[in-house]
Amino acid sequence: MKLGIVGLPNIGKSTLFNAITKAGAESANYPFCTIEPNVGVVAVPDKRLDVLEEMYTAKKKTHTSIEFYDIAGLVKGASKGEGLGNKFLSHIREVSSIVHVVRCFEDSNIVHVDGSVDPIRDIETINLELIFADIEVLERRLDKAVKLARSGDKKAKAELALMEKLKAHLEDNKPVRTLELTDDEKIFVDGLFLLTSKPVLYVANICEDDLMEGNLETPLVKKVKEYAQKENSEVVTICARLEEELSTLEDEEKMEMLKEYGLEEPGLNKLIHASYKLLGLISFLTAGEKEVRAWTIVKGTKAPGAAGKIHSDMERGFIRAEIVSYDKLIQCGSESAAKEKGYYRLEGKDYVMQDGDVVVFRFNV
Repeated sequence: MKLGIVGLPNIGKSTLFNAITKAGAESANYPFCTIEPNVGVVAVPDKRLDVLEEMYTAKKKTHTSIEFYDIAGLVKGASKGEGLGNKFLSHIREVSSIVHVVRCFEDSNIVHVDGSVDPIRDIETINLELIFADIEVLERRLDKAVKLARSGDKKAKAELALMEKLKAHLEDNKPVRTLELTDDEKIFVDGLFLLTSKPVLYVANICEDDLMEGNLETPLVKKVKEYAQKENSEVVTICARLEEELSTLEDEEKMEMLKEYGLEEPGLNKLIHASYKLLGLISFLTAGEKEVRAWTIVKGTKAPGAAGKIHSDMERGFIRAEIVSYDKLIQCGSESAAKEKGYYRLEGKDYVMQDGDVVVFRFNV
């Protein structure tokens, strides 16, 4: 599961990536300083692990993680190869979801590629380039689909009709993700690998002054939220510059700086959790004296599939899962107390895992 961080040049995209991964991707006041996508694996913050670590006096604590890709900045004409457009489009095809960073601050020292700050124009610049690229893909597929449909094949006719509907939607300057589709249609569309079908999380990048004043709902941020609401996308407001600075500090210094800004946690935590949700992911937990650990699965995964995340043998020889919800476990104060109260359940192969399940898998190979 990969998330691509995208945006126009000089909007804080690489600064944000630096903060997320501490990878030190080059950040400069000119377009295209990011050419190849920098890749960073980042731990998903989970306070539940801290509590379990103390409860089990565990020797090790392991967070789950997700991957972020910092993708080259985009300009108008990218779908026709302008700037680094071809590289941008090829890299974005490889990710599952998009984190779209939008500049919501004024700063005369940081040039804007279009000469002024307008978050909606910036969003639409990128969206239109992705739409143009998708139309091109569909036009190539339509030629073949028309020939197959002429043969009288019902499936081919249905696919042709769907592609024509997709093309009309795109030509109306609307991304595919905003089109209502049946489950069967979604499966077909997934196979087209269209850029605008990918879910998007918008990141409104504000300045430190606005953050210090507690002004997270600036007029520019409100515009982004109104735009995102129309396509059922979420918005996270952060200050990328502050987040980058926080990422270089020790925990104690970090907490002091957060207090200065009136914050309880870094904005990155909200971004990572929102990104995790965007990918449709949840975590189940394993706990013992050796290790407490969070594991990533797709929402809707059944118990054997979750066991397979730990080891393929566990899925192959799955017998049952012994499960207690994290909340019930903490409420009881210990594993033995939770068992005494009957909060542990035995679940079989059809059990759908829930976020926060603390589980022991029984298997035999």
